[in-house]
Amino acid sequence: MAATSIRSIFGGRKGGEQTPFRRFVAEFAASKLAVLGLVVLSMIGLIAIFAPWLAPQNPYDLAQLDIMDGMLEPATTGGSGFTYWLGTDEQGRDMLSAIMYGLRISLFVGAGSAVLAFVVGATLGLVAAYFGGKTDALIMRWVDLQLSFPSILVALLILALLGRGVMNVVMALVIVEWAYYARTARAAALVERSREYVEAAQCLALPTRRIVFRHLLPNCLPPLIVIATMQVASAIALEATLSFLGLGVPVTEPSLGLLISNGYQYMLSGNYWISFYPGVALLVTIVAINLVGDHLRDVLNPRLKS
Repeated sequence: MAATSIRSIFGGRKGGEQTPFRRFVAEFAASKLAVLGLVVLSMIGLIAIFAPWLAPQNPYDLAQLDIMDGMLEPATTGGSGFTYWLGTDEQGRDMLSAIMYGLRISLFVGAGSAVLAFVVGATLGLVAAYFGGKTDALIMRWVDLQLSFPSILVALLILALLGRGVMNVVMALVIVEWAYYARTARAAALVERSREYVEAAQCLALPTRRIVFRHLLPNCLPPLIVIATMQVASAIALEATLSFLGLGVPVTEPSLGLLISNGYQYMLSGNYWISFYPGVALLVTIVAINLVGDHLRDVLNPRLKS
């Protein structure tokens, strides 16, 4: 079976027929909410990447902080003449800058854990479907066991053992999330395993690794991509919960969840902005990811459209 050329995927075809890529882009662009979510998510990603250059100050450089500017309301000018548009916290940190830096940690944890969980879960799911038998039973029983416990409880137990830290949070989320990918990959691979192209590859005595990753995996990707999109948002929310409980990232590398936690104790005294604006940033990020993921699911699997 000849491989499809790159030109046939991204370029035009005879008779003006749309390529799969162009058709995918056209269907995705048909949803205004999905496009809005993608634009907002792109802006958030750029802000997070270029935070050191866009942020008015480095909120974690003690030389740039002034304790006399602590607890200033939004749009207040400090003693140095600098205007804090989103206010400051108790240590004089500019909340706008803190949110920009917090987005970096939140997005890194969400995207990093989703990618690693994708690799681990998809690999185990494909192996279980292809080999079957005891291998399938062992892997899926472990998946069933893990999915029977709440994700937040498993993450809390892991972090209680590993301690606080960005990479520890990522590792905990990978352990929590991989089972979802494994179950989805196994279900999709069981359908593809009985198709003619897999039987033909087996008859040609192709290596098992090539059959699994070069033939099965590409045809199982659509549902896995949708799961990955949703899991990024879920991981960001779960990390925020863990940081709020004091078991997430350290105070030297704060995420949005930790910023919310830091300001929670001041809300009753009227200093709402310390928690409110990081909470808004967290909400907008998760909603944007979900808008993209929801429409991506409909495009990749039209049968799920309402």
